[in-house]
Amino acid sequence: MPNANAPQGLKERLTYSAEERLGRALSELLDNPLLTGAIGRAFDARERAAQAQELAMGALNIPSAADIERLTRRLRSISQRLEGIEDAIHRLDRPPATQSVEARLEGIEQQLKELTGLVAQRHDQPATQKRASATKRSSAKPKTAG
Repeated sequence: MPNANAPQGLKERLTYSAEERLGRALSELLDNPLLTGAIGRAFDARERAAQAQELAMGALNIPSAADIERLTRRLRSISQRLEGIEDAIHRLDRPPATQSVEARLEGIEQQLKELTGLVAQRHDQPATQKRASATKRSSAKPKTAG
């Protein structure tokens, strides 16, 4: 009984067969302890070479890729902060959208004049009332002949 997943055409069968063989060969290679040991040693050697390179560059005061990456991140951070400061300065430089400072000051001055007038009226009002009541009292007293 043929496999339901098996390809039907000649090209598909050859491709499927080649993929199967290649997969098995790679699987056998990766299962080989000699090859996996060699790959592990190559990665270890690469790591040691990178560390030696970093030490040598540090001794010569040459920045490593990690140093440059750190510096790039720091510069981006500073740039973003500076943009925020610039935006805040621009907002402070702009006059308020609704009114200018002069118009606001004139409005405040007008309100102060109105309040001063009200206070003066209230201050004068009791004195006027006292005078009026005193006048009423003096006119109500009988005049004595002297």
